[in-house]
Amino acid sequence: MNEVPASGDGQVLNKKGLCFAVYILYIIGLFTGVTALIGVVIAHIQAGSAAGIEKSHLDFQIRTFWYGLLIMVIGGALSLVLIGYAVLLFWLVWLIVRCVKGLLLLNENRPIANPTSFMFG
Repeated sequence: MNEVPASGDGQVLNKKGLCFAVYILYIIGLFTGVTALIGVVIAHIQAGSAAGIEKSHLDFQIRTFWYGLLIMVIGGALSLVLIGYAVLLFWLVWLIVRCVKGLLLLNENRPIANPTSFMFG
């Protein structure tokens, strides 16, 4: 027997819940890697149908993944000359701050002020 969620719309998670899940997947991705990839796929799929607060968070999350990947590649390449370790440390702090800030704003039902920003929106 198929049960429909109490909301009656057939959704287990709304867009806000999916945004929350993506931030958590990114944080878990620090340890597993693959969950960040799952998170960016979710963000890309949901971004087309999102609006308002959720759209700003999804755009922020998409940029977080792609900017982060670029920083990691640069840091990995530069680690051969040691400065890459500083770049990778920057990436780690940058990612954590972006995810925590996003989670806090999402919890307060507030959008990311500038989702296209490289730093913290």
